[in-house]
Amino acid sequence: MGKKAGNCTRREFLMGTASAVAAITLVPRHVLGEGESPPSNKLNIACIGVGGRGEANLDGVKGENIVALCDADTRRAGKAFRDFPAAKQYQDFRKMFDEMEKQIDAVVVSTPDHTHAVACMAAIKRGKHIYCEKPLAHSIHEIRALRNAAREHKVITQLGNQGHSSEDIRRLCEWIWDGAIGNVREVHAFSGVILSYISRLDRLSEKQEVPQGLDWDLWLGPAKFRPYNRMYLPGSWRGWAPFGTGAIGDWVCHVVDPVFWALHLDSPTSVQAEAEGYDPKKHADTFPRGNRIRFEFPAREKRAPVTLLWFDGVEKPPRPEELEPGKELPNIGAVVIGDKGKIMHGSHGAGEVRIIPDEKMAAYKQPDRTLPRVRGHYQDWLDSVRSGRQAGSNFDYGGPLAELALLGNIAIRMLGQKLAWDGEKMRFTNCPEANALVNPPYREGWTLYSPAG
Repeated sequence: MGKKAGNCTRREFLMGTASAVAAITLVPRHVLGEGESPPSNKLNIACIGVGGRGEANLDGVKGENIVALCDADTRRAGKAFRDFPAAKQYQDFRKMFDEMEKQIDAVVVSTPDHTHAVACMAAIKRGKHIYCEKPLAHSIHEIRALRNAAREHKVITQLGNQGHSSEDIRRLCEWIWDGAIGNVREVHAFSGVILSYISRLDRLSEKQEVPQGLDWDLWLGPAKFRPYNRMYLPGSWRGWAPFGTGAIGDWVCHVVDPVFWALHLDSPTSVQAEAEGYDPKKHADTFPRGNRIRFEFPAREKRAPVTLLWFDGVEKPPRPEELEPGKELPNIGAVVIGDKGKIMHGSHGAGEVRIIPDEKMAAYKQPDRTLPRVRGHYQDWLDSVRSGRQAGSNFDYGGPLAELALLGNIAIRMLGQKLAWDGEKMRFTNCPEANALVNPPYREGWTLYSPAG
């Protein structure tokens, strides 16, 4: 039996085959797709909110063990329930944690904005790692509380601004740090999305029956009670202020993320909003059709002061004179203005990032890579959970970024006033009325740390 087949004995051949099978069984990480894990190293994941955006987030972690699915609206959850029949099904995340706490390693939260914080906190205080959709929470107080709790319980967190894990956002940072456009003092960030329902406000008084499969009281969570109206959901909740955070809340964590990282922006010292055709008292339930919001950031380290101008809806940024004839700004994106040039990018994580005009881009000598690359946003979080390191857009990074949206929305309620913000003390120094919006009250029976059962 020692006869060789070519240059290989049968024993050597069988040993080699066994090694090859073992290698296939172990599955090298570099051949795995986004969200996939070797069978021996899978996390037990629960998902809260599994329709709409939650469906995409569930898809991002489907390579793990999906052990529980939860949604207050079982109509929206139907596809997820069918796709993952082995997962236990819930409407109430509190009941899910009561029954399955020891079976869950990590949680994905994709509920409407107003219930992000209570769902995340319930998981964090049980030591569960968290992936939460942007803009993290519905109030600045909630964001600070989640950041503190995540540090206290030593959990791995990730904000759902997927572009943060992209190649483009790293290129933009490296270009700015390389001095490609000189010192940056101004940024124009914008989203052409309109999330305003001013024309529908008079229809909110219509009496409507709660559809079967929706637990309306649970869907409301800590928000003040109001009768069900089909205009609130699905998706459209983003344009209703009790539940969503408007166009700025929907997009700032994507669009501003590149400069937030590149310029180390942190908290602004002031914010001021302007909008046409909007009465903050009369239209308080929704948002303007367009905003112009000005954020001022102080000098930091070697960086000069920075002005960030946000435009959304019908309000449009000025067209850069450097943009080539016949070309227009994207519907969602930003222009980063330096004293030696401009960078333009699209919506998610600096998509389509380039120096303008094209000739200047072509002449620019690319710098060496200085930032580590990751395998995708979901995988960055999953890898971080396994390794014990923090993910790239963890709550201590993503929280301050998300606060910009909430500061912008407070400025909309104080339309025209320049609000002076003390980020460290979490208060406005010149407007007591605005301070009441930093930590708005919850509905009776709900608290951030112990939601009602």
